[in-house]
This record gives sequence, C-alpha cells and structure tokens, in this order.
Amino acid sequence: MAAVSQEQTFDIRKATPKDWPGIWTILEPVIRDGETFTWDRDTTEEDARSKWTKDAPGQTFVAVHKDTDEVLGTGEFHANQAGGGSHVANAGYMVGANNSGQGIARALCAYSLSEAKAAGFYAMQYNAVVESNVRAVWLWQSMGFRILATVPEAFDHPEIGYVGLHVMYRKL
Repeated sequence: MAAVSQEQTFDIRKATPKDWPGIWTILEPVIRDGETFTWDRDTTEEDARSKWTKDAPGQTFVAVHKDTDEVLGTGEFHANQAGGGSHVANAGYMVGANNSGQGIARALCAYSLSEAKAAGFYAMQYNAVVESNVRAVWLWQSMGFRILATVPEAFDHPEIGYVGLHVMYRKL
C-alpha cells in the first residue's frame, strides 16, 4: 500500500527544455560516480545534454514532484540500432540519490515501455547493465527483462574493478 501513495507524489511526462537544469542535477552525480553508466566520468554538461536528449520516435522524460515540479528522475529511449535494428528500443534511467526507493525507477521504466510501444517499437534491449548494480538488475527482471548474456569484465567499476555487463531484453 505504501508504494501506491509514494507513486502518487510524482508524475512522469515528456521533458521540456526548462527541465534541463533539473535533469543535469540528476545526471551529473551519476556520471561522476562512474558506477552504473558507461559514460566518461568527465562528460561535460553540453555533451550530456546532447547524448540524453532524444528526438521522436525516441523520447526524453522526467519524473517530477506533483506539488513542486522538481525533477526527481529522468529517462530516455531511442532506437537501439539503425536500419534493420531500429524496431528495438534502448533506454536509460537515472534517479536522484535522495529519491531512491520511492518507485521512481520502476515508474520510469513502465512509462518507457508503454511509450516505446506506442511509438512503434517491437521490443526493448538494455546493452550495458552493470552486473554489480544488483538493485537495477533485479528491478529490470521484475519488469519482464531477461539477461541474454553477460560480457565478462566489460565494465571497470571505480571501487570493485572489472565486472560484467548484462545485455537484457523484453518484447513490448
């Protein structure tokens, strides 16, 4: 019952240009930590904005507090490949450290699955889920994703060294 009341404190919607400062406050610490995303830890704000902002049929979206419109988390989806692979979406999500455990990542994922299907995608694939990010692995599996393969030692975690990257997939 608690999860329902927590989910009611935020909305998920398409991002607008005015959301960027809030999105950057979420992205920057995750990028700098270097524990869950394969981005260079010194990625500039300009490069991050270019990389995170997606055009249709992809989308960039935010979870915002219903009362304050504060950005609590963000996500994006886009075609995983071009041409013959463009029917499969790829997505990423980031939640602010102070907002962990509130169901925001689950809601961002659910939103992206629904919106990607509505945009005409057939399936969704995650190319690089860090295997030491056990909370995310568990969450994506609970959302219907399965691990297709793990590339051993493909991610250099700043604290624990080389760990695997999971390729995860589900139909929409």
